[in-house]
Amino acid sequence: MEPEAKNLVIVLGATAVGKSATAILLAEEFNGEIINCDSMQVYKGFDIGTDKISSEQSKNIPHHLLDIADASTQFTAADFVKHALEAIRLVRENQKLPIIAGGTGLYLKALCEGLFPEGEKDQAIRAKLEQQVNDKGLEFLRESLLKIDPVYAKKIGARDKIRIIRALEVFYSTQKPISAHFANTRSQIKDFFILKIGLKLERSVLYRKIEDRVDRMFEKGIVEEVQHLLAAGVNLTSPPFRALGYRQVLKHLRGDISLEEAIDLTKKETRQYAKRQMTWFRKMEGIRWFETDDFPAISAYMRTQLKGKWKKRS
Repeated sequence: MEPEAKNLVIVLGATAVGKSATAILLAEEFNGEIINCDSMQVYKGFDIGTDKISSEQSKNIPHHLLDIADASTQFTAADFVKHALEAIRLVRENQKLPIIAGGTGLYLKALCEGLFPEGEKDQAIRAKLEQQVNDKGLEFLRESLLKIDPVYAKKIGARDKIRIIRALEVFYSTQKPISAHFANTRSQIKDFFILKIGLKLERSVLYRKIEDRVDRMFEKGIVEEVQHLLAAGVNLTSPPFRALGYRQVLKHLRGDISLEEAIDLTKKETRQYAKRQMTWFRKMEGIRWFETDDFPAISAYMRTQLKGKWKKRS
């Protein structure tokens, strides 16, 4: 039987800010279960570089949407919404509070605001666009997208081949920009009472935590993890190998950069990623921001806001 109050808590913020630890404290305090919203922690075998939570760290709190995708597959925002909705249903059936934790802004946006129905993919159009990339370069397609749909083109990365091709495919197959499709979407959790808890740290403190995390990542053996994955047959072009840490290690293993350079580059690009995350979240409505180390304030806010009654985890 599902709990009467349809509460949903989202813990968000930049990488390394402390989302996982805070989510676990909230799950203990408010009898919850955690749903992962990190686009790389969904992949099996990619553990060290994604800072995937261990069984010891989880404190026996159930975690959903970890290790659910094979490295060869492209796990999309639509996939996340589908799995997250099912996880929310299961958590509520367990009479627990669903707590979504992660920093993948696109996934959170898709869940909270909706994702337009993609329909069937047009393989002929996609093949033609892929050929144009080979013949004229990705920048040629990006310039086309800027003319067709400048709103969406400015939201995605200039080198985001997957989304650039998909946006053009949508336009050529529907004669409607992908941003217009997004504008007509409807959230599938609009009947939930949603609390968005944003975590923040002073920039120098956050950057120090990022650098410490990267150091731990290499000390724990991310290089060996990558070597093991490659030996097991995971393709170099697999989506999770584009993740921070992994792509730098691949450069090192190819002999392009030294190990020290790989570490420094990972730190630099992770800091840049954290900055982009915060820019994204500042545009998201309804977030209540807290300093990461002020859990009493977060807990007090939750107690005053949650609908219904939630007992502390036994």
